[in-house]
Amino acid sequence: MTAAVRSGEEPGADPRRMLADELRRIAVATVAAEVPADVLQDAASAVKAVADSLEVAAGPQARARPRPDLSGPVQELFVTSPVFGPENPVAPPVRLWRDGLEVAGEAWFDHTYEGPPACVHGGVIAMVFDDVLGVANVLAGHGGMTGTLRVRYRRPTPLRQMLRLSARCLGAEGRRIRAEAAIYHGDVLTAEASGLFVAVAPERFAAMVDRHGSSPMGGLWGAGAWSRSGVDLPASGER
Repeated sequence: MTAAVRSGEEPGADPRRMLADELRRIAVATVAAEVPADVLQDAASAVKAVADSLEVAAGPQARARPRPDLSGPVQELFVTSPVFGPENPVAPPVRLWRDGLEVAGEAWFDHTYEGPPACVHGGVIAMVFDDVLGVANVLAGHGGMTGTLRVRYRRPTPLRQMLRLSARCLGAEGRRIRAEAAIYHGDVLTAEASGLFVAVAPERFAAMVDRHGSSPMGGLWGAGAWSRSGVDLPASGER
């Protein structure tokens, strides 16, 4: 993990983000390092004690997922995202920011995301595209859910190298939203994607959340929540 993609190093950093950073370090060492068995056993015991402590402190109530604030930094839109969420230890993480009307970013994938030797797993690349395209749509005022995602793998995407990302919303026709994105290693295009997304009426989205009652999203994401966040969704009756 490089300093460029760590989220908890700043003075007074959020302890949840600090924990996520350290868990990423543990994951990399577990996957990639040659470690003596006795050290692994000691580490497993120590981590188990930490996990037990966290589970006891957490209790049965899930944490409410915060609603995105479109006026803030892109990185803070979805803090629990498995792609760029600074509070999610499975996130690579990807760094995102606004570049005019588009989204720009960078990523540095460690051994935990390896597919072919020394290359980023193709499924991970697809996951990143799905999230980055979605963010571009949200910032353009056309939030929706993925309908179709097409990925072209132009070159092997190298592991443990700084990568550059770009994404933009191409516009919307009715409920259909289109966007495109790319990943570069230096000036070399390694992968590109296009996506078709579908806007969901607020009441339908709320009904979906209700059906999945175990979701921590809760009432924060009820009918109209996206619209109150500044995301343009179809009016009632448009399905």
